[in-house]
Amino acid sequence: MIAQERKTNQLEKHKSQNPSFLGGLPAAGRVFAIRRAPNLDQSERSVVIEKYRTHEGDSGSPEVQIALLTARIIELTDHLREQKHDHASRRGLLKMVGQRRRLLNYLNSEDVNRYREIISKLGLRK
Repeated sequence: MIAQERKTNQLEKHKSQNPSFLGGLPAAGRVFAIRRAPNLDQSERSVVIEKYRTHEGDSGSPEVQIALLTARIIELTDHLREQKHDHASRRGLLKMVGQRRRLLNYLNSEDVNRYREIISKLGLRK
């Protein structure tokens, strides 16, 4: 019972320190283990897909894939700030960053205007 209360207090502390970045989606809707690297739940995925899709029913365009990877990268970066020795998750983060980079390169070679639009929407380049 005490361990459960401690875990709940840690979760509440984490929620207060890391407000949701997905346009007002409440942080209380997220449920994940404290020591485990977070992943996007279905409601967060739906918000990102809705915001970045290019047409009705789009869930796999490069823009959507880049936005989903960016959301996961942000979540994982927050996790790694607290769990500095989680090297397995760090490797996963590096693989996601590489995948996003490849998708951005593809989009840049196919349509420069779409590339510039997604970069500005996500705020990836300063």
